[in-house]
Amino acid sequence: RNFLIDAPEGKFLLKVLGAGTSESDLLIQDDALTQLALAGIAAPRPRVGANGSTIQHATMGGSQVRVRLLDFLDGSSLADSTYLAPSVISALGSLSAGVALGLRAVEAPAPDRGLQWDLRRAGDVIVALLGSVRESRREAVDLASRDARARLEPLIGALRTQLIHGDVTDDNVVCRDDEYGRAVPYGVIDFGDLAEGWLVAELAVTVSSLLNRTRSSLASALPAIRAFHEVLPLRDDEVRALWPLVVLRGAVLVVSGEHQVSLEEGNDYASERVEGEWRIFQSATSVNPVVAETMIRDALGMSPLIDPPHDAQLLTAPTAEYPLVAGLGTPQCEILDFSTTSPLLDDGAWLQVDAEWALAREALASHRVALAPYGIPRLTRATVLSDTEPATWPTVTDLYLPADSLVSAPFDAKITSTGPNSITVSATREGDTRVLHIEGIASALRGIVAAGDTMGVALDQHEGIARLRVQNRSASDVAAAPFVVPSDSAVWRALVPNPEPLLGLVPREPVPDAQDEQRRRLAFFPAAQERYYENPPLFERGWREHLIDMRGRVYLDMVNNVAGVGHSDPRLTDAISTQLRLLNTNSRFLYRGLSDLCERLVQHAPSPELDTVLLVNSGTEAVDLAIRLAQLYTGRRLVVSLREAYHGWSMAADAVTTSAYDNPVALASRPDWVHVVESPNVYRGSHREANAGEDYAREFDNEMDALASTGEAIGAFLCEPILGNAGGVLLPEGYLRRVYDSVRARGGVCIADEVQVGYGRLGDYFWGVEQQGVVPDIITIAKAMGNGYPLGAVITRRDIAAALQNEGHFFSSAGGSPVSCAAGIAVLDIMEQDGLQENARVVGGHLATRLRELAGRHPLIGTVHGLGLYLGVELVRDQETREPADTETAAICERLLELGVIMQPTSERQNVLKIKPPLCLTTADADFFVDCLDEVLRDGW
Repeated sequence: RNFLIDAPEGKFLLKVLGAGTSESDLLIQDDALTQLALAGIAAPRPRVGANGSTIQHATMGGSQVRVRLLDFLDGSSLADSTYLAPSVISALGSLSAGVALGLRAVEAPAPDRGLQWDLRRAGDVIVALLGSVRESRREAVDLASRDARARLEPLIGALRTQLIHGDVTDDNVVCRDDEYGRAVPYGVIDFGDLAEGWLVAELAVTVSSLLNRTRSSLASALPAIRAFHEVLPLRDDEVRALWPLVVLRGAVLVVSGEHQVSLEEGNDYASERVEGEWRIFQSATSVNPVVAETMIRDALGMSPLIDPPHDAQLLTAPTAEYPLVAGLGTPQCEILDFSTTSPLLDDGAWLQVDAEWALAREALASHRVALAPYGIPRLTRATVLSDTEPATWPTVTDLYLPADSLVSAPFDAKITSTGPNSITVSATREGDTRVLHIEGIASALRGIVAAGDTMGVALDQHEGIARLRVQNRSASDVAAAPFVVPSDSAVWRALVPNPEPLLGLVPREPVPDAQDEQRRRLAFFPAAQERYYENPPLFERGWREHLIDMRGRVYLDMVNNVAGVGHSDPRLTDAISTQLRLLNTNSRFLYRGLSDLCERLVQHAPSPELDTVLLVNSGTEAVDLAIRLAQLYTGRRLVVSLREAYHGWSMAADAVTTSAYDNPVALASRPDWVHVVESPNVYRGSHREANAGEDYAREFDNEMDALASTGEAIGAFLCEPILGNAGGVLLPEGYLRRVYDSVRARGGVCIADEVQVGYGRLGDYFWGVEQQGVVPDIITIAKAMGNGYPLGAVITRRDIAAALQNEGHFFSSAGGSPVSCAAGIAVLDIMEQDGLQENARVVGGHLATRLRELAGRHPLIGTVHGLGLYLGVELVRDQETREPADTETAAICERLLELGVIMQPTSERQNVLKIKPPLCLTTADADFFVDCLDEVLRDGW
């Protein structure tokens, strides 16, 4: 029994021991705990009692027992964590290796206790207890354990033995939270299985404990293996033994658990663990052992092992003597590009059912054969709204050709196997082994075939078209799936190399790598250049509300408000390209597009008084120009802006930008013509009650009176009508009406920065100011106005715009060019045709409802801000103090990226999830996002 002792001297664990552990074993435990402490590993240190020993004797319930007092390690466990971040898994691997290293210093001989958990005895334990396993599972356990033991047998003599803990698992480590709120292992407990064993078994036990989770796999456990190896390098034979030992550990857990349940039907602890132990076994046996070893070796930077008679040379030069099919390798062969950047897949063509067959048919209209290359991720295999990486990386080369075409042997070979629609041929010359597996062929041949001999005919698979799927198995006898996840591509390149050289073809270059591109970018960009994610995907295509990386993974874009009508809308690209073919010049010339766009903007203006438009290239330029207009019109320099705002990067726009995130010394470095007032944030500000709008407006008046008393007269008041940088925070009711009245009464003008929040995004309103029931004197817009094409505008009254004439002419080289006007008009057309403002209202309302339901279940959510499709989820560590959960927010965004969602933090505290997706977002998209966020908040990040 274990008792927690909470004493003035600290916390201790009092362990009352039965007769199962010998006194000598307890003394070795004491030595082990002492040595681990010296090695810097946190473990429960034994305390010496009055008799000078760590073992005391007492009477309990009339029986003599032994008692030990250990330091209590405070913290949490990993056992109940559904998701473990790679950094946490890595920390567990490092701790496991640290324990193994520390135990080497124990001087007493390591006891060989004959424990059933000793993986050296795994075979005997499984044989002895297999009968306890339910019949539906028994054969699987038996077969897998036999295979693992056979793979392990030739390695046993080379495996190092030493004293090992034997149970450094998720439920035997003690954790403390890191800066991201993750439980990270720092100490180890439960030394009851301390005994002699294989060193690599220590790691196998640790790894197996990581497989008892919904999303767990060998790939997710690799950080632990890598971290163990960095601390305590594994030998080659130990690497080969690792996965068979993981399988055996899983099998031992299953047979032991089922046996315990059969002995103690009322043992709820054992019964509850049985299914988790079965998941460990299933996860361990779901990977081909050769694949597992190759993955581990790749993770450790070790070369793959290729079993004889195959060698490790991966052919790159063409070796075929005859074409497999007529036309292959000639101009009569069309290369089909199914990659992310393929023009064949523009305008959403990649989403069409049977897109590959349709493109192949089109190619065969003018060619004898069409080839889809090996190793180039296919966008046609991508899936939308998927929280797992899709299998887009082909381990095969696909050849499309007319059905019943003849298929010939590319070299002298032996037909080693045939199936109803497949054939495998092999040849060995001077140690060079070639093995081709071909699917989509009918053949009755056996034995030897000469180069050029007909092997069979291509089968009709799609309306008169055949597809030969060719896989190179020269490096191993692994039958790989035709498509695998790209993150495992290095492994599959080794196991199933490119078959194209064996077909007489030169392989294609692999697609660009995200890490390489990141290094290129960092070589040229300054540190101040903002970027998303530590290890970002390489995006090269967008479609509607999705971003797509070069590996063919489709991400839901929840932050890209620049693409208001969605990515790559063909109507927009057609409008831009059509105009580029006609004319692109500057606004000093006369052309219709300029008036067409300006007319549309004025029609959308919140008041007929706003009848004048000035076109620029960006939101920054629009804000800069608006400030200049206000100062010229009023003859005053003073501009009042809100705390925590972002308005742009030019000298003037940055001067009124006050976010401490964008500039940590923002408030202390404002020029003398800028005055900053408190942001009317009803969640975080000084006024949070129902009449907060009046209180904030009253404070604004008081500050303006104080400025006036010093001779400072306000020229302009500038703010977003919804606090975008703060995370979509709505202004308190009546605030802008009162402030606008105050500004105008003092001779100033009111500027509404609608760059982020306006242009239909709010659903119920086209402009943010409409939510407050006011009309500004100047509106600035950009971002969604051009949907990514550089376009911005200032809308104002004619008398205000006339002030520019006092300083000469206004002109912007590209602002209002024919092409930018075409882009702006197309955006407005698409918004109207697709009802995107109404969509923002409907989908935004659905999304907000679901997010607020989440807030009721997850205390990390402090509140949900915003309107329409401009929302913010504010995350806090404490609902009362509202302490910002900034590091947690960053980690949650990284975890959402793993699940296929693009999300980023905002606010100067960086604790708000900013939700401002393309306006074509659907309710299915909204549900996918909320479900992913729910999983992260529930299971961890």
